[in-house]
Amino acid sequence: LRKELADYFTSIRCLILFLLVFAASAVAIYAARQGIFEASLGPGPVFIKLFTTGEDMRSLAILIGFLVPIIGIALGFDAINSERSSGTLNRILSQPIYRDSVINGKFLAGMVTLSIMIGAIMLLVGGFGLRMIGVPPTAEEIIRLFIYFISAVIYGAFWMALAVLFSVLFRSLAVSLLCPLAIWLFVLRGKTQEPVPQLGAGDMGVVA
Repeated sequence: LRKELADYFTSIRCLILFLLVFAASAVAIYAARQGIFEASLGPGPVFIKLFTTGEDMRSLAILIGFLVPIIGIALGFDAINSERSSGTLNRILSQPIYRDSVINGKFLAGMVTLSIMIGAIMLLVGGFGLRMIGVPPTAEEIIRLFIYFISAVIYGAFWMALAVLFSVLFRSLAVSLLCPLAIWLFVLRGKTQEPVPQLGAGDMGVVA
């Protein structure tokens, strides 16, 4: 697991994904800054509105729901076939290591990376938002945000597991990337009103 984490965090792909995460956080913070003061005048908790305030694709809840599948697929589509094409898979399997352990190690390392990225988005938005409004979150809001974080990680884990599956089934990197992307686009197209989890004041949305 340590080796897989090192491979993820030292890769250019991971750097690009982290830059994407920071860009999404900046967009969400800007959207929250534009509408948080008007939204805070309404009933209900204030701090949690930092994650839902914004129009179209600018609120954090929508951005996370859109980016998490992309991050999950990007982390998993070449998990196995890249090792196979470079010849390192045969060397790994020549050691007393089960094949399941190799796949599980790749998946767990991707899960840790995905969790760090989602957590970074939420902490950045929450930190800057707390500085803007000066209202700390209540215990209820913290619980809702934690449940939302777990839901987002599970949502991303599904797409990453799907990408890892195609990585096992196909030798071609292009095919193992295009297959989960095609499924995600099909699912995204089939959704109409609420394609992503919402963090409303009255309840806690679950990632579809």
